[in-house]
Amino acid sequence: MSQPELPPYLREQLARYDQIQQNLQAVLVQKQQVELELNETEKALQELVKAPDSEAIYKFAGNLLVKVQKDAVMKELTEKKELGNTRKMVLSKQETRFRESLRELQTKIDDAVKTKSQAQPPGDA
Repeated sequence: MSQPELPPYLREQLARYDQIQQNLQAVLVQKQQVELELNETEKALQELVKAPDSEAIYKFAGNLLVKVQKDAVMKELTEKKELGNTRKMVLSKQETRFRESLRELQTKIDDAVKTKSQAQPPGDA
């Protein structure tokens, strides 16, 4: 019993479905990385808020630790947090679009398969 040849339209839809699935996975990985960076940034900000202004603050600059002003680091981390939140929002929107596209394609593929299977005579299956 051989599998019937898929029509070009259905093959194209399946290829498109696979591509969107890969894009969705890439977006999910990026979103996860952004969320991890946001968590680290938030923790650093919380620690800086606790630290007295007189306490020395250091940050990495390549392989070196460099002494920096607390307010400068607070500003830098706040900007990094805002940028991360923006990136997360954009990635979430992309994720939603990809999921909607996958649902629509799945429906089209299911309909095409149903139509094809109903069009075949019962003895050919």
